[in-house]
Amino acid sequence: MSTFSADSVRAALDELHARIAAAGGSDVEIVAVTKTFGPEAIEAALAAGCRSIGENYAQELVAKREAAQAAEVHFIGQLQTNKVRQLADIVDVYETVDRPKLANEIAKRAPGARVLIQVDATGEPGKGGVPLAELDRLVEHVRTLDLDLIGLMTVGPTDGGPSAAAPGFRSVRAAVDRLGLSVCSMGMTGDLEVAVAEGSTQVRVGTALFGRRVRTRSDQER
Repeated sequence: MSTFSADSVRAALDELHARIAAAGGSDVEIVAVTKTFGPEAIEAALAAGCRSIGENYAQELVAKREAAQAAEVHFIGQLQTNKVRQLADIVDVYETVDRPKLANEIAKRAPGARVLIQVDATGEPGKGGVPLAELDRLVEHVRTLDLDLIGLMTVGPTDGGPSAAAPGFRSVRAAVDRLGLSVCSMGMTGDLEVAVAEGSTQVRVGTALFGRRVRTRSDQER
């Protein structure tokens, strides 16, 4: 049974806005991460005033298709090319483009889609993303396709606490500016203050809105 409601999510959203403001942020978009929660999480987020929701797993998002139709849907998990076709009519923003083959498939299945390139700012295995040294080459490729490249996305390190994320976040923000992009998607529940201080324009938050999630078998699905 869900332990959240539209009212509790609304109160949590107010707290998030206060945290962002205290970190010096203004006009920072909050993407409500609804992975592993049921369709009721999407409904509660929308009722509370969130415009965008984030999902990590293709199969799970397809199962929530009906609820997701009312939201701007961001796909924020690692994505296999063979799953793009299932998502083409659901996803509005693909945040984890990290290789030419995936970009090609999105352009084929969802021409004109908004995309972010995921940058590996930590070097940790399993996080995904293109290394900063290879970023420009991927940007050049994506810009030859029928896609709308709007920004970059990154994930902070697993260890070291929030402050450990600062150098990577700073590098990604610098790349956003250098490439003339508008969206810098970085920061989650635990490190959003650091992300905002380093120039994030979008944070991806689940736990602070809905509470701790229960890991399921779909956590392994890509």
